[in-house]
Amino acid sequence: MRFLADMGVAQRIVDWLRTEGHDAIHLREQGLHKFPDVDIFAKAIAENRVVLTFDLDFGEILALAGDAVVSVVRFRLKGSKEMK
Repeated sequence: MRFLADMGVAQRIVDWLRTEGHDAIHLREQGLHKFPDVDIFAKAIAENRVVLTFDLDFGEILALAGDAVVSVVRFRLKGSKEMK
């Protein structure tokens, strides 16, 4: 699978996905750490990637996307803002 990790997702998760044979990139690696959510979503569509995020905004963006086909995995960990 092809993954795009948002800023809240730790680099080690991307590294692990790669060891498992997935095509995974992190926004930070491409200097896109301040990329707006809507642009992240567009990048995922253009590159056929699944967005990995802690950001609740992606649910709304996905709902408003109409015919756009993209998957979003939104992490919610009790007592944690991000995976370290």
